[in-house]
Amino acid sequence: MTEIQQIDFTMMYVTHDALRRDVGRFAEAVAAGRADSPAVRAGWENFRAQLHVHHTVEDDDLWPRLYRAVGGQPEQLAMLAGMEAEHAVLDPMLESVETALIGGDASPLGERVAALTVALDGHLRHEETSALPLIQAVLTPKDWKGFGAAMRRAQGLKGAGVYVPWIVDGASAADRKRFFAVLPAPLEMVNRLVFEPRYRRMGLWGV
Repeated sequence: MTEIQQIDFTMMYVTHDALRRDVGRFAEAVAAGRADSPAVRAGWENFRAQLHVHHTVEDDDLWPRLYRAVGGQPEQLAMLAGMEAEHAVLDPMLESVETALIGGDASPLGERVAALTVALDGHLRHEETSALPLIQAVLTPKDWKGFGAAMRRAQGLKGAGVYVPWIVDGASAADRKRFFAVLPAPLEMVNRLVFEPRYRRMGLWGV
């Protein structure tokens, strides 16, 4: 019997964790009346950029791979359609938050950030509990590497210089070790010497 090769979902989980962390930081900043500070605005813009790349590459590369792999299975097709629908729901919610942020009205901003937090966490949990098991069942490690390559192309070298330190921002030593273990060995040193100092100078969230 051929042994099924396990796909390593570390990159997906750490990205989800970083997105949850940032929307939490934003909610805290809004509650504290700091939403209009340059540091919070910079953090929000980076959060939006990271989420955009993550969802765009899923839409353009990962979901099409899964659609091809599941064929005509109605239950799996419905789940994938749900994933795409959740992406479509999140986009106007982000714009709604941005509109309130620009307007400087704290009341709708707080409500909209709370709604975004719930919707984003629900989507990420749905992806973790439904999409990742399906990926493990029907895709190959080669497929997953192809998705990873598409993500790296979308980020580019400049984007990677922000993404890597963004992932480990505030992470425990154990989580940092887990993250860097799945990356090429030199990246940990490059991050420490180049990426992370530059990232810190961005002053995201004021932390």
